[in-house]
Amino acid sequence: MSTTSSTALSLHNLTKRYDTTRGVHNINLEVSKGEIFGFLGPNGAGKTTTINTILDILRPNTGTISILGHDHRRVKKTHRLIGYLAGDMETDPDLTGKQYLSYVAHLYGKVDSQRVDHLIKRLKVETAVKIKHLSRGNKQKIGLVAALMHDPEILILDEPTSGLDPLIQAEFNQIIQEHKQAGKTAFISSHVLSEVQNICDRVGFIRDGQLINVSRLDDLLRQSSQTVTVTFSSTPPKQKLADLKGVSNLTVDTFSCQFQFNGDVNQLLAILTQHNLTSLDMTEADLEDLFMSYYSGKNNV
Repeated sequence: MSTTSSTALSLHNLTKRYDTTRGVHNINLEVSKGEIFGFLGPNGAGKTTTINTILDILRPNTGTISILGHDHRRVKKTHRLIGYLAGDMETDPDLTGKQYLSYVAHLYGKVDSQRVDHLIKRLKVETAVKIKHLSRGNKQKIGLVAALMHDPEILILDEPTSGLDPLIQAEFNQIIQEHKQAGKTAFISSHVLSEVQNICDRVGFIRDGQLINVSRLDDLLRQSSQTVTVTFSSTPPKQKLADLKGVSNLTVDTFSCQFQFNGDVNQLLAILTQHNLTSLDMTEADLEDLFMSYYSGKNNV
């Protein structure tokens, strides 16, 4: 895999094996500058292992990682470029939020104090209380400020909205969009699929340590099945629908039917309009539907 000047993060044949548990195998991925990338998979799929190898917390058995053209093992060079939030963020519980953020700023070196204050205000961070007395959401906000404070080129965020209320989630989404508009990159691992759908340009699905699909989100949604629910004034045309290309999971009741459809909508309407309909609903798939299709055995990529 060649790395271009527009590439922010490049993984080439990345493999990490453990003695008794699965790691990740032969992952190839490029994330561009100015892209928000969603990294999706259930617990144990390999998301955290992948992130930890990017950060050089773990060393891969084989493969290479490049961060803005630099070998990821050049820690002093690459870590300044990254803002990281761990899914299981650990802090000194006896520090206040202000003390912790001051400590992180010291580690980074030159940090704009006005930027830190601005982030604290936008995310409504409680900084005067010891971290051990804070709720999960308030601890998370401190972690987000710590990841964002030095205006990094690449954000690597593991479950960034965990514990946040809807208003702060919306503010976080806006901050990420501003980060993108500045030509910078975000690599986000999350179980909150609605959030991923709202902000990500592309998504990658990892299963059993292997990257099984990487696609633009709008392309995936456009190509996925719709859920169709139809109510008739008489008996539904069960056999015609069952024979139509693109129809699956057809269930028929006395005067109604429901099915998944991924075919020519004109052919579907040609069948339906031969009958007297009382209602028709066609619902586009969302990211949760796609996620379930990849991890329920329906989509063996």
